[in-house]
Amino acid sequence: MTPGLWRSLGDRALVWPGRNWPLGATWTPEATNFAVYAPDATELWLCLFDDPENPGGVEAERQLPLTEHSLGIWHGAVPDLAPGTRYGFRADGPWDPANGLRFDAQQVLLDPYGLAVSTGPDGSARSVLVDPAFDWEGDAPITRRWRDTVIYELHVKGFTQLHDRVPEEMRGTYAGLGHPVVTDYLNDLGVTAVELLPIHQFVSEPALVERGLTNYWGYNSIGFFAPHGAYSSAGDAGQQVAEFKQMVKSLHRAGIEVILDVVYNHTAEAGASGATLSFRGLDDRGFYRRVPPVPGEDGEVTAFDDTYWDVTGCGNTVNAEDPLALRLILDSLRYWVTEMHVDGFRFDLMSALARSGTEVDMSCHLLVAMGQDPVLRHVKLIAEPWDTSMSGYLVGNMPPPWVEWNDQYRDTIRDFWRGHTNGMHAVATRLAGSSDLYADDGRSAYNSVNFVTAHDGFTVRDLVSYDSKHNEANGEDNRDGTDNNRSWNHGVEGETDDPDIVALRRRQAMNLMATLCLANGVPMLTAGDERGRTQQGNNNAYCQDSEISWIDWHADDAWLDVYQLTKTALRLRRDHQTLRQRHWFEGRPTIVGGPKDVAWLHPTGREMTDADWYDDGLRTIGMFVSGKPLREPGPRGEQVIDASFLMWFHAGAEPCAVHLPDNDWVSRGQIVLSTDPDLAEGTEVHAGHELVVGGRSVVVLQESA
Repeated sequence: MTPGLWRSLGDRALVWPGRNWPLGATWTPEATNFAVYAPDATELWLCLFDDPENPGGVEAERQLPLTEHSLGIWHGAVPDLAPGTRYGFRADGPWDPANGLRFDAQQVLLDPYGLAVSTGPDGSARSVLVDPAFDWEGDAPITRRWRDTVIYELHVKGFTQLHDRVPEEMRGTYAGLGHPVVTDYLNDLGVTAVELLPIHQFVSEPALVERGLTNYWGYNSIGFFAPHGAYSSAGDAGQQVAEFKQMVKSLHRAGIEVILDVVYNHTAEAGASGATLSFRGLDDRGFYRRVPPVPGEDGEVTAFDDTYWDVTGCGNTVNAEDPLALRLILDSLRYWVTEMHVDGFRFDLMSALARSGTEVDMSCHLLVAMGQDPVLRHVKLIAEPWDTSMSGYLVGNMPPPWVEWNDQYRDTIRDFWRGHTNGMHAVATRLAGSSDLYADDGRSAYNSVNFVTAHDGFTVRDLVSYDSKHNEANGEDNRDGTDNNRSWNHGVEGETDDPDIVALRRRQAMNLMATLCLANGVPMLTAGDERGRTQQGNNNAYCQDSEISWIDWHADDAWLDVYQLTKTALRLRRDHQTLRQRHWFEGRPTIVGGPKDVAWLHPTGREMTDADWYDDGLRTIGMFVSGKPLREPGPRGEQVIDASFLMWFHAGAEPCAVHLPDNDWVSRGQIVLSTDPDLAEGTEVHAGHELVVGGRSVVVLQESA
């Protein structure tokens, strides 16, 4: 099949031979080199597009054949193209889906290495030429240590879409996120890194569009080098690249690192009946994993099954064992670090990529390559260590230098504060950094990214306001989203005017936030939790590009008491190395005659016994953490001395009398954080005294000098 539009022999003179590297479109004032991998194609055309000159008009397309190809790469250079030029590819070749060959020259394909994507009024997507020049003004990586990091997961659009102090034209954009109002807020709260929900170019699934919805979260990537054009305040004809860079530069100037949530495990092309947008039309056989072929009766394998092997739940799984797919992932990651200056990545469904064949393999090609890469091994790497398969749960198993989302922390802490704890051993383990998951192979507490909520699931406010999900707005009859929420509505489902229930919910929200911020490990907050953001009980708001998902900055009931408590907890964490230690607690003194580095206290004031740990009725635990001195030395090997802390976590409904140890661990101190309204900050305490902690409260005591 040969497309005929504007194709002639005369066009060949307009294309120079070019070179087969780098892949993608490399613009210079003289000429733009194009290189695209399509090893089984028989013909390939570069298509250049002009915008329609009249409303409702048809875009003009010029097709230039690329006749040079080597090592499976088709290439050519075209002189005198301007940045902003829209382009794509058409590829011809065999149509044999059972063997992973899906060539269709009628389909315009996006450049897999395209640096920007422009979307037309009819929904058509075209790659865009980009001039990469940008004045970074000396911007450099912050390289903050993990133990000093506080992550804040947010959505680029949803964070500022309703922000009344961000200029209207910047709301919901990269420019809005880099605005001083935003950076000042993040600094005031105590955030050190933002983790952005996917900003790679993505599209919405057809089924969502049919229901009048869109993919809001963005976990449906189709451009792994292109910042999503809809988040640009200046347009999507290449301007989104410079605007993204400016956002990073502004956040860096405020001391805030930028981590991208990246989705390399699948693409927006979905299953075998999905749309052909890019990869499927160029190298379907190499880029996607297929169900392993079944030998025939004679033992011979004659063909692949036309079925994608799917452990992502999205229809396909990228084959990171394929040399060119692996190259694309690594090239993309390096691009975002070196050219866009991001500081790290959170990998969605990492287990889907960590495979050899169909088996999970910690020595797989991708993990080995990243561990050896001189650029990537030094950035922040966070794994979501699971996929949709039974074999993909890897929490505690990712190799260095990876850290992990720790869902066991989430589940244990949620259960504790709703009163469903079966003994205190698991609670203490999570508070101390999850040594059961990370200590046995030499990793540290910071390998655990602690969280109680994330984009996927209830917000903190909804966690204390709903027993069940309420996803009716998604149009799936409330079948979507997990039923395992570990939530508690405290007596009424949803919002209520009952002052006692509202007060209890706010206290429980503060308890969750305080526990998150003060536990050993790396805390990750979900944007808006500190302000009582609600999704009205929706625990799967992936398709809600609306006020259900956006943060309401001028809400009358923005839980500012929760905000202040969160800010206080993060300030304590920042100011005291005692509360963010790298070394594991050992339960013994750091110096002869000194206090234990950590001690777990029964409310009677004694240390916990073996029987206490498995007392199903116990709802209170004290955590003493010593700073005299810390186990970890200073940067020059010096001994570091900090304040000691005694933290009481009481999940029981009734007040509990806790007895302070009658020793010199905290001989004199004061309350520095409290979710109990009857125990004010600044209240002095002394060894041996009794303290009555109100029902469902956190109280933190700091040793006085």
